[in-house]
Amino acid sequence: MTALQHVKLGTYYVVHLPEADDFDFWRERARALVQCDVPPDRIAWVEPGGSGDLFAHGERRMPVPPMDAKPVRANRRFVSLARNAILHSDPERFALLYRVLWRLQSNPRMMEDKADPDVRRVEELDKNVRRDSHKMHAFVRFRLVESEANSGEGEVGEHYVAWFEPEHHILRANAGFFMRRFSNMRWSILTPRGSLHWDGETMSEGPPAERHDAPGGDPMEDLWRTYYASIFNPARLKIGAMLKEMPKKYWKNMPEASLIPDLIAGAQGREAKMVEKGALEFEERPDTLAAIDKAIHACRKCPIGSLDNHAVMGEGPQDAALMIVGEQPGDQEDQIGRPFVGPAGQLLDAHLEKVGIDRRSSYVTNAVKHFKYVQRGKRRLHQNPGAKEIDTCRWWIESEREIVKPKLVLAMGASAARSVLGKTVSITKVRGAPIALEDGSELWVTAHPSYLLRLEGAAREEQARLFDADLAAVKARLEELA
Repeated sequence: MTALQHVKLGTYYVVHLPEADDFDFWRERARALVQCDVPPDRIAWVEPGGSGDLFAHGERRMPVPPMDAKPVRANRRFVSLARNAILHSDPERFALLYRVLWRLQSNPRMMEDKADPDVRRVEELDKNVRRDSHKMHAFVRFRLVESEANSGEGEVGEHYVAWFEPEHHILRANAGFFMRRFSNMRWSILTPRGSLHWDGETMSEGPPAERHDAPGGDPMEDLWRTYYASIFNPARLKIGAMLKEMPKKYWKNMPEASLIPDLIAGAQGREAKMVEKGALEFEERPDTLAAIDKAIHACRKCPIGSLDNHAVMGEGPQDAALMIVGEQPGDQEDQIGRPFVGPAGQLLDAHLEKVGIDRRSSYVTNAVKHFKYVQRGKRRLHQNPGAKEIDTCRWWIESEREIVKPKLVLAMGASAARSVLGKTVSITKVRGAPIALEDGSELWVTAHPSYLLRLEGAAREEQARLFDADLAAVKARLEELA
């Protein structure tokens, strides 16, 4: 039986696909079968190398849809997911997709049902394929092989070869990515599922390969390893996240992977040296608020300071009895250069006024001095600072406290509390009561006003009530201390 032949066995059809990733072929046959009213349990889909002729007793043509057959309905979401899902290695993917297509004819909005097991499975296949493609883009490493003479011209050109082991049938689908990215190179990508070859002008396919068909290394890899070691930051090492993004099975194809065990082993020592070096650079605390302001604008001790942002200094009387500490500047604070001027700041002002605290007599600042964000188009979306970033900025908070000498510090949010205490605490457990600090002042902890902004209805009313109660307790305590 040839790859393009279909066998009708009474009420059963066996469809042999010419390629494991041929979406167009599958779609053409699936449409015809739906229009001929052939239910999913009467079809066997067979990819190359599969066995699907258990019922075959003779070769028959595919059924021809009647002239008055209804158009097959399939929304964009299904088509988009199906194009990717069909690249999966699951042998049941063709039957799954046909079953979903069949059901879509009577339930056009089926793809919106996130609880439907068929929909969830298609989404899972799509996700797995996209992840595999992402790994291919990230972990393919080309190695230079011996120069070869270009046929007919006598010129010598370089040829690069890469070995990769995809989990799914993603090779041909990603050919365009590598052709565009490495258009000026002559290269080959070898995999157990097939191979791709680019000569600078034409893309061609080849048979499956084995690992020993690819070269083991080239002189450029020493330079690459040196570069990788130099950019490795032990302070930002998260082994679990690294292994999730770069599983060990890809390491054998990556020259820099040979360095990873030693870099991880020495990360703690290197981080300690970095911290020690930073402490030496900050050996003497600034003795004025103006000096702190100047220093934080030059600070690049954590990744946040290297973003396209501006340091935001605290503001208020140098002898304020109350110091209010927030998390970090927001987008508006970064642009204006003052703390708490955005939506959270406006809400804070309203609550302070409600309980009788004069913001103008308080010193207002943030645990982290730069705005941490992720760019989404033209928007900068807030991101919470990490523990190490908060701890790095503790130097500035402690310097501000040493100069202002407040009698009471109000920390709004867990980040602010950590910047004062040096450890993370639960707001619900410590709010409403003073925490004695080493310099004789008191720390009071409450929620951050931005938390209230994220709530609605009764939940927001309850948290606003608790926030007001905390502020009222702070005001009463300030009067006692005065």
